[in-house]
Amino acid sequence: MPVPHPAVSRRAVVEPLGAAAAALAVSPAAPAAAAVTTTPAPGTGATGGRPQTARAVSVPATRAQSAAGAEAASVQADFPIRYVGVSWDGPHRGAAIRLHRDGAAPGPWRALPAGCAGGPDRPAHQDAGASPRTATALIAADGASGYELRLPDGAGNLRTTALDTVHGPARTAVVAAAAPATLCGAEYLPRAAWGADESKRFKNGVENSPAKYYPLQTLTVHHTDTANADPDPAATVRAIYEYHAVTLDWGDIGYHFLIDEAGRIYEGRWSGDDGLPAQDATGKVVTAFHTAGFNSGNLGIALLGTLTGQEPTPQARRSLTGLLALAARTHGLDPQAKVTYVNPVNGVTRPVDMISGHRDWLATDCPGGVMYASLPALRTEVAALGGAGN
Repeated sequence: MPVPHPAVSRRAVVEPLGAAAAALAVSPAAPAAAAVTTTPAPGTGATGGRPQTARAVSVPATRAQSAAGAEAASVQADFPIRYVGVSWDGPHRGAAIRLHRDGAAPGPWRALPAGCAGGPDRPAHQDAGASPRTATALIAADGASGYELRLPDGAGNLRTTALDTVHGPARTAVVAAAAPATLCGAEYLPRAAWGADESKRFKNGVENSPAKYYPLQTLTVHHTDTANADPDPAATVRAIYEYHAVTLDWGDIGYHFLIDEAGRIYEGRWSGDDGLPAQDATGKVVTAFHTAGFNSGNLGIALLGTLTGQEPTPQARRSLTGLLALAARTHGLDPQAKVTYVNPVNGVTRPVDMISGHRDWLATDCPGGVMYASLPALRTEVAALGGAGN
């Protein structure tokens, strides 16, 4: 399978952006939540005074068990389930799940979140820009042995995937010796460092969603609608990756960047071996899948967690502000501007704020009511930090 080499050869974020990144530093990085096992990569160790350039990182491989139709409504997995990915067609509200644990009665029914509507852009003749008819949700299962699902009337085409991104067999990835790097004063993890298995971008030996690049027009804020106080955010990022790339068949994770509650920044959508994260060497941004119908030229940043009834942590807010300011300055965007976005793929247009929330594009709760209400203040903070409009 023609899988590109992990991000060892890519230029570090701080080096190419240089002064811009330094000017936008916002806070010291928090220490990593958990240690990983590392060894020097073959042929890269320090010899004769030469510095090590790469190292091997051991991460758990993702285990997944998928089902569709009637079989997907009641599943017993072969491993402890950490997350359940669900998708269905039809009404988005009214679905529920309950978890099963060995030796115990089924847990209570819990309403499924409406999900964070995403997916690839469609050509103009395929109803481009319409709200997705597929509902999606990713639910923490905390080691459950199985689950049951209940859908609203009129729903169908149920698909589920049980995921374990914590206890699977060890898989070795190669990362730059300096990873994690620092971006906007926060710890930054390239794809290999959080455990992205690049083979998942391929289907039948062919890249499922080849990278395409367009000039940056807008910046969109999301939340992942996953658990708050997450004890293992890297495992959650791996679950989102598996769910987006394989279960939903998008070919990759839907966001350009993700930010956890400690303020760590995770590289999202793959953008090439030699360019910067989220863009190519010319500065054009890779198309991701975070806002179906409005993806191309639209940078998506997701805060891990659910921000319906609470603010992001101060660390996550600082990293988000710094990352938005860096993107605005680098691409010459005014954080407080109102613009008309034009999708270069299908011609769909939308008047939006330069920094918008997901719900400004599609019918969704994302990025959560509390986070959405704070977007005007966020735009002001980004502009004060050094957006191009100043």
